[in-house]
Amino acid sequence: MLEKLAEIICNYVEVEPENVKPESRFMEDLGFTSFDFMSMLGELEDEFDIEIDQQKAADIRTVQEAVDYLEQLQA
Repeated sequence: MLEKLAEIICNYVEVEPENVKPESRFMEDLGFTSFDFMSMLGELEDEFDIEIDQQKAADIRTVQEAVDYLEQLQA
């Protein structure tokens, strides 16, 4: 899941997949804007055939939190 998410992240910000770490923060470390983040969430919904709760998504700060949440939705 982390590798796939890293690939998707790289579609939105200029960072190499190997530089996307579990502890990376979307805004501070990876350079996401809120628009980038919301656009990525839409792609994740399509990619994994899930529905992301916008309230919960607003609390996601790190890549690991996103991985945990995506895995929880897929369970």
